[in-house]
Amino acid sequence: MRPKRLTPTDDFTALHQLLVTAFAYMEGRIDPPSSLHRMTPQTLARDAAQAEVWALHDADTLLACMILTPKPDHLYLGKLATAQGHRGKGLARQMIAHAEARARALHLPTIQLQTRIELTENHTTFQRLGFREIASTAHPGYDRPTSLTFAKPLTPQGDHP
Repeated sequence: MRPKRLTPTDDFTALHQLLVTAFAYMEGRIDPPSSLHRMTPQTLARDAAQAEVWALHDADTLLACMILTPKPDHLYLGKLATAQGHRGKGLARQMIAHAEARARALHLPTIQLQTRIELTENHTTFQRLGFREIASTAHPGYDRPTSLTFAKPLTPQGDHP
């Protein structure tokens, strides 16, 4: 099973619900609240027109998703989520491997992502997956870091560090 790129005409209802469910654990933990609160199936369709929205299905079940946005010097990986009940099966690793393939196809040398400063378990997970912390940023109106940026440099296809 391989991730499928969604188009703006696809139905984003199930993908939106997957994100809402997967990100629910952040409620009350992160400040400011997640940008997910501003997302709807319609905004996800717009994302599919401006970036790359990928979904991983098994038969009729949506298992995982992510949004990839090409930038001048990296591929930004956003809203990576795995459905509850399917976690711990390597799906996030599979999605990241697909993001790596997309970055290589776009001739981009790294993948970057951001995770909230409070979500230390995410920091550990991304470090295990080959990402390293490269920066901290503050949301507008905050005088303290609210997010950490992680990057994963890509080796040429077939090479292993």
